[in-house]
Amino acid sequence: MSRSQRTAAFIAGRLASVVLTIAGATLLLFLMVRLVPGDFTSVMLGPRATPELRAQITHDMGLDRSMLEQLWLFTSRAATGDFGEDVVSHRPILDIVLDVIPNTLALAFSALALALVVGIPIGVIAALRPGSWLDNGLALLSISLITTPTLVVSVILFLIFAIGLHWLPVAGAGDPGDLVDRLRHLILPSVALALGWVGYISRLVRAALLDTLAELHVRTLRAYGVSEYRIVGLYALKLALVPVVSILGIGLGDLIGSSVVVEIIFARPGIGSLIFNSIAQRNFPVVQACVVFIVAFYIVANLVVDMINALLDPRIAAGRG
Repeated sequence: MSRSQRTAAFIAGRLASVVLTIAGATLLLFLMVRLVPGDFTSVMLGPRATPELRAQITHDMGLDRSMLEQLWLFTSRAATGDFGEDVVSHRPILDIVLDVIPNTLALAFSALALALVVGIPIGVIAALRPGSWLDNGLALLSISLITTPTLVVSVILFLIFAIGLHWLPVAGAGDPGDLVDRLRHLILPSVALALGWVGYISRLVRAALLDTLAELHVRTLRAYGVSEYRIVGLYALKLALVPVVSILGIGLGDLIGSSVVVEIIFARPGIGSLIFNSIAQRNFPVVQACVVFIVAFYIVANLVVDMINALLDPRIAAGRG
C-alpha cells in the first residue's frame, strides 16, 4: 500500500472514530440529564415550576414520549443545531451559544499561541544547557507554572494588573467594534490561561530536543564540525516539535475547559461562564448544548492534529508511530 493510500485509510478511520465518539458522548449526556432524580421539569424550573410551564417544557423536550423517542428527538434536533428555546430568555439556545463561542475560541487560541511562543524558546534554551544553573532555574519555573492552579494565577493577575495598577480592563470582552479594546480585554485572561501550558510545553520541548540531540546521526553531524546551533535550527528542533503538535488538540480542549474559571474571574462572556450561570439557574438544555459544542470541538481538534501528524510522519499512518 502506498503512502497516500495509508494516509487516506488512516484519515478515514479517524473520521469514523470521530462520528462514533460524538454519538457516544451525546448519548451519555442525554442519559445524564434525563436520569436526574425526581421530576426533571421540577428540578430544572425550581420555584418557577408552574403547571403551565412544566407542561410546556415537557412537550418541547418530548418528555411525554418514550426514552427511545426522546433520544431520537434530541439527537436529530442536535444534528441540525436545534437545541430548543431557552426558558429564561425565550431565545433559541443555539443563538445563545453562538453569541459566546467566538469569545471563548479567541481566548483559547490566544492562550495556546502565547504558550507556544514562550514555551518553545524556554525549552530550547534549557536543552542547550542541560544540568546548568539556567536549566535548573527554568525547570523550577516550568514546574511552578504547571502546578499553580489557573484560579490562583487568575486572581493574582486580576489583583495586580487590573485592580492595583489599573493597567488593563477589569471585566468584559471589550467593544466589538474596537479591535484594540478587545485585545486589551484579552491580555490578562489569555496570560492566566496560558501560563500552565508554557511550563508544560517547555518541558516537553526540552525532553524531545535532548533525545534528538543524543541520536547517532546528530553525533555524526557534530563529528563533521557542524555547529550546535545549526544542528538545532535546521534539524533537531523540527523533530522535537512533533510531540508538541501531537498535544495541540488536547491543549485546546483543556484550555476551553479551563476557560470556565478564567471567564468567571474576569467576568468575560464565554461558553465557560455560560455553563456556570446555566447550572446555577438549573437551565439544563443550555448546559447540554454547551457540552455538545465543547465535545465536538475537542474531538475535531484532535482529528485535525492527527491528520497533520499523519501527513508529517508516515509512520503514524502506517501504525508504527
